[in-house]
Amino acid sequence: MDRRFTTRILGAVALMAGLMAGAPTHAAVPESKDTIKLAINEWTGQHITTYVAGEVLKRMGYNVEYTVAGYLPQFEAIQDGTVTASLEIWSNNVGDAYKAASATGKVEDLGKLGLVAGEGWYYPTYVEAKCPGLPDWHAFAKCAELFSTPETFPEGRLLDYPLDWGARNVDIIKALKLPYQSVPGGSEGAMVAEMKAAYAKKEPIVMMFWTPHWIFAEMDLHKVDLPPYSEACMNDPKAGPNPDVTGDCFVDVPITFKVAWSGMKDKWPAAYKFLQSFTFSADDQIPLIHKIDAEGQDLETVVKAWVDQNEAKWKPQMDAAMAGS
Repeated sequence: MDRRFTTRILGAVALMAGLMAGAPTHAAVPESKDTIKLAINEWTGQHITTYVAGEVLKRMGYNVEYTVAGYLPQFEAIQDGTVTASLEIWSNNVGDAYKAASATGKVEDLGKLGLVAGEGWYYPTYVEAKCPGLPDWHAFAKCAELFSTPETFPEGRLLDYPLDWGARNVDIIKALKLPYQSVPGGSEGAMVAEMKAAYAKKEPIVMMFWTPHWIFAEMDLHKVDLPPYSEACMNDPKAGPNPDVTGDCFVDVPITFKVAWSGMKDKWPAAYKFLQSFTFSADDQIPLIHKIDAEGQDLETVVKAWVDQNEAKWKPQMDAAMAGS
């Protein structure tokens, strides 16, 4: 054999070996063919977050199922692995349910989601003409009859979150001595529908709600200026406006984070690592919420299109999770 040809072959083999040595190796994924079950809670933004993560997990080779679970009851299901992970937990409304679940060691914090969120008691701006002094909460207190219904009169009605999301406003109303009643909404959709109906008729309404949400792009809503949250307010009666009680302030600014069954890291380690690094922004979520809720587009179709078009936002995390040691 020609020596030059032999030399070229050996050189090519050496080059290939070098390239292979420098290339990242990947774990055998899926490590288990068992289904990863992701919790679906009661609002569209959470559905989007979950389906985006689930779509990437499918592209990694995992079997994924979306499991409907109540926001607070889901922590029981995560403890025994009936639900594998929940991907949009709001720190200020998980209460004792998450604290108790975390204490068992069977539910793990996967880190921050990165979704900048907020909450408040929102009313349409046109109400201010009928209630001078808004958004100050003292003026809000004086206008209770304006926000009343036949069931609550003479007290006002605060359209509140569904019962499954906790009842924090009951305590806030009591601590601030507001002449209002917290009335739970049936669901996100029902709350939005009621706000839209009142808005169309220019009727007074006040509703506990959250951002990010498309509703703020279509309606001019203001937030009641309640006493801001502080640790002192929660622990020292003298820190808030009511010297007789603690908790006479609004809720803390929420942090959004992810949780998983503690057995996930051993059963599906690459999936576990991906969910740890997975983030999703409000800027990405809001347009998708609008497409689904306002335009009536299909959730899975919208999510798959976003994942297809935004590979740069999730593929580095996926590749890192799948890379071997």
